[in-house]
Amino acid sequence: MAREWLLDSLNLSTLLACTVLKLPQIALLTRTKSPKGISVRGLILELSGYIVFTTYEMYHEYPFATYLEYPILIAQDTVLFLLILHYNGNLRQSLIYSLIFVGGSQLLMLKSWIIDSAMSLCTFISASSRFAQLQCLWQTKDAGQVSALTWAMSTYTCMVLLRFVVMTTLNGWVLATVVFYKQNGQKLK
Repeated sequence: MAREWLLDSLNLSTLLACTVLKLPQIALLTRTKSPKGISVRGLILELSGYIVFTTYEMYHEYPFATYLEYPILIAQDTVLFLLILHYNGNLRQSLIYSLIFVGGSQLLMLKSWIIDSAMSLCTFISASSRFAQLQCLWQTKDAGQVSALTWAMSTYTCMVLLRFVVMTTLNGWVLATVVFYKQNGQKLK
């Protein structure tokens, strides 16, 4: 009984964290109007992984409650991506990206083997997105526009789901790098 309550509480806390996960990053980006330190490549990979996962769940007709957080994360990543394109002066490219993401999700559903193969790459895609973010932070040596709170919540949501050990480690690594550059950013310049 207590174990079941604990699991339900952890699942609910993860869902609640996912509903606001990207909001600190969106707020910081809106305030600073500069996406410096945020990896566009990482965001595209993350969004791709979320789309593949959601498409897989829909294709196999899993209950919506089992993947509810992913459409929420897709919406937040989409807003974040549009803001980055806007502040980089590339908002016109959003139509091209929209066609690629929507078209790609439709192509995934053509055959079962396609979506199943894509799903087997999800952890690799997600891990690649974290490495892209780390690379961006290392190159800029500046985490001023990267939200530590977003990365802390991302680390928590993966940590709660113990099967995501790799992603918990990578999210924690990004978080530690963000905190390091935020604390030492002025010294490095």
